[in-house]
Amino acid sequence: MLKKDNGMLAKDLRDKTPDQLREELANLKKESFNLRFQQATNALENTARMRQVKRDTARVMTILNEKAADAAKAE
Repeated sequence: MLKKDNGMLAKDLRDKTPDQLREELANLKKESFNLRFQQATNALENTARMRQVKRDTARVMTILNEKAADAAKAE
């Protein structure tokens, strides 16, 4: 069974620099805020997008922490 996933892939995120990941994280947090605002005003059409943004945020934060741990280990 194929699962359609519009989220980010971890392997693609690992190719990005920490600065790019932080920028992506900021964008996801802005989108999350906007989605929560839309939900509160009953204007949100795609409720599944909230879950996807939440998971993408966690994915980006995990990769950032992995990169930080690798950098600390290398020192």
